Amino acid sequence: MPQQPPIRSTPTRPSRPDASMSLLTNVMDHSLDDGYAEAAARKKAAGDGGLPKTLRARLGLALGLVLAALVVTVGAAQARVAAPVVAKEREELIDRIDRESGTADKLEESVDRLRDDVTTRQREALKHTGDSGQADLVGILSGAVEVHGPGVKLVVNDAKEATTGGDGNPRETSGFSDTGRVRDRDMQRVVNGLWQSGAEAISINGQRLTALSAIRAAGDAILVDNKPLVPPYTVLAVGDGQRLSTRFQDSADGLYLHALQENYGIRTAISAEDDLRLPAAPSVIVRTAEPRTEKGTS
Repeated sequence: MPQQPPIRSTPTRPSRPDASMSLLTNVMDHSLDDGYAEAAARKKAAGDGGLPKTLRARLGLALGLVLAALVVTVGAAQARVAAPVVAKEREELIDRIDRESGTADKLEESVDRLRDDVTTRQREALKHTGDSGQADLVGILSGAVEVHGPGVKLVVNDAKEATTGGDGNPRETSGFSDTGRVRDRDMQRVVNGLWQSGAEAISINGQRLTALSAIRAAGDAILVDNKPLVPPYTVLAVGDGQRLSTRFQDSADGLYLHALQENYGIRTAISAEDDLRLPAAPSVIVRTAEPRTEKGTS
């Protein structure tokens, strides 16, 4: 068989760098699209430079600019004129607040002095009654005198992490939005439970309770005789210490407090004390009740 000539591969030609360079040069020289370039050329040929050409249009533009400048100037002038007036009114308001605050402070001091004077006179009147034992008893029960003796110390505090909501007893129907906070109704039940358990005198955070005392709420604050208290609430109750503690914890109000502790994390601690000291009430004023006398009775 005849032998075929060997197939020889044709060597490839190296790419020319001039082609790549010409492409980059073309891109740099013609960065704008042809359509944009054509539109710019037509706009230039038509003489449309973006500014008004007619005299009326130019006058309208100038008038608009003048009006805008006038409005800005007038606004700045009014602000500059009004600034001293506003500053003066602010200073007058601050001075008035300071004066009224000083007057309120003086009135409060006067009320405190008068309250102390009334309390002193009440105590002196109790001391000069015929029966000193009866006077002492009246002073203790009315809260007009300081007392001391054995009793119970009960500390009630909010939960460490207050939770919202809750559909279980004992707060289901009370409308509480935060079940981890101690409320005025809680303290009312605590105090009533201590009275029923045999307490002879009670104070909350140093505030002596009397027959005229009220425990209420103002927002989240608990008020005792219109004085706000902050947690923890320390309740001191003078009485037969151990017996008073046992009777209170077994009562319905003691079980209520225990339920708050178990279900909502409210912290409580109760202990029997050998000697507690309770201050006198700031003032004991009776406006309606009068003592009964034998005169005129049949």
